[in-house]
Amino acid sequence: MTRIAIVGYGAMGRAVERLAPQADANVVAICDIDDPFTPLVAAHADVAVDFTLPHVVPDVVRVACDSGTNLVIGTTGWYDRFDEVASMAAKAGIGLVYGTNFSIGVQMFFRLVRLAAQLAERQPEYDVMLHEWHHKRKKDAPSGTALTAADLVLGQLSRKTRIESETSHDRIDADALHVTSTRGGEIVGKHVLTMDSAVDRIEVTHDAKNRDGFAWGALQAARWINGRTGVYDFADIIDQLETKP
Repeated sequence: MTRIAIVGYGAMGRAVERLAPQADANVVAICDIDDPFTPLVAAHADVAVDFTLPHVVPDVVRVACDSGTNLVIGTTGWYDRFDEVASMAAKAGIGLVYGTNFSIGVQMFFRLVRLAAQLAERQPEYDVMLHEWHHKRKKDAPSGTALTAADLVLGQLSRKTRIESETSHDRIDADALHVTSTRGGEIVGKHVLTMDSAVDRIEVTHDAKNRDGFAWGALQAARWINGRTGVYDFADIIDQLETKP
């Protein structure tokens, strides 16, 4: 069994703990504010699974590097420090998996978004936009998932050259991909790519029913990275994972 330390014991950490036995994983430590993640704690785990806060991630990585413990980072919103984190992991020789979203379903959504943008490239009458909804406690907006989907669109759709993530109070530039957010209630996560024309509208939607899909993906990533070194995007390894609990 893969020995895991859960770092961050909110809703996602609890979902990881609950599903761990089904993923052939043994939770050997649960770390939070009152029970910090230290090199001594980390040394008892094969892999640490991080669902903390963006500003905490570099400190979690330092501890994992100090203990030689592999790491799965499920937290989003820290990517402005990606080079620093990747460099630490490489120097320490640990394995690390990161991703804007650990749901297998969302990874399928990403592939559909890429294909939709490729089709829209040949149909200029369709305008393209993204919107996402999350619960009122989410710290970052737009979500990492929405920004990943937006980057996929920009990579395929030449008439969209930049992301506009602020609310527009005037006409939006034609070359701007509007990526907007709603925060409220207990929404787990919903992302919609819209392609709209004068005659019809096409929507590609991922609507998470609960957090289990994210937790299961993180656990499968933990199993996969155990015994490996290097830094990997979750999107690049999903075809090697189990897809359901």
